[in-house]
Amino acid sequence: MKNFALIGAAGYIAPRHMKAIKDTNNQLLAAYDKFDSVGIIDSHFPNADFFTEFERFDRHVEKLKRGADKINYMSVCSPNYLHDSHIRFGLRVGANVICEKPLVLNPWNIDALKEVEQEHGTKVFNILQLRLHPSIIALKEKIQNGPKDKVYDIDLAYITSRGHWYYTSWKGDVTKSGGIATNIGVHFYDMLTWIFGDVKESVVHIHTHDRAAGYFELEKARVRWFLSINADTLPKAVKERGGRTYRSLTMEGEEIEFSDGFTELHTHSYQHILDGEGFGLDEARNSIQIVHDIRHMEPIGLRGEFHPLAKAKLVNHPFSV
Repeated sequence: MKNFALIGAAGYIAPRHMKAIKDTNNQLLAAYDKFDSVGIIDSHFPNADFFTEFERFDRHVEKLKRGADKINYMSVCSPNYLHDSHIRFGLRVGANVICEKPLVLNPWNIDALKEVEQEHGTKVFNILQLRLHPSIIALKEKIQNGPKDKVYDIDLAYITSRGHWYYTSWKGDVTKSGGIATNIGVHFYDMLTWIFGDVKESVVHIHTHDRAAGYFELEKARVRWFLSINADTLPKAVKERGGRTYRSLTMEGEEIEFSDGFTELHTHSYQHILDGEGFGLDEARNSIQIVHDIRHMEPIGLRGEFHPLAKAKLVNHPFSV
């Protein structure tokens, strides 16, 4: 049984990490978040110590480090822009770190973390759960066993509707979240490059407060992609049945179904790490470079190979005057 601590206990994704710790028969000893809406802990680890001040959490973890209950793993579920700082903290206290995606916002942050890994002899692991999804694994095997010179046509769309609260939170601040492509797209980019190879060309058509669209030419695929948090961009059929989320991946016009099974992928990810097979810093680099580049590209508008959903009417920021 391994001892865990968790940073970011009040966040949306934290319950999946708590469940993964419990499902892999380990224990959560301590958790931190500056917000105290963390009653979910009772469902998993009611005896875990909880702190709303980082300094007290730091002191407690140091106390555990020098006693019999040393923290073996630090789980990081904090806002994106704090990941690298919290990862460094975990490494410095002698823990391996499991970090939610995106691992960091900039590729050079990975280089700095590699140095800290080497200094302390501990490791950083990123949650890249789509690599463990059975449908995605099957697709990778299909491509590997297919024609070596085949270049596939891929369309990717992900719309996850969010309300106005999103823009008040850190997620609506591009300096903290990295923007739409980073916040909700990074794991899809990782999946695509894992299957179809590195980026040869990247174009951004649209990148606003509520959506992003672009085109990749990968080693073995041409990819049109579209991401959005605006419910108005949902396909008509999804709107008519009251849906709020749309996820679609097509290859050569054929839908690849991977909507099911997401709830257990964090547990699979944790077990993968505990078995010594986790995805480390180098595995995260491709997707972090991609989202960094997207963030700094000038959108060209609807020219060339753009995703059909990108034609949806643009709207003003909800807080604009």
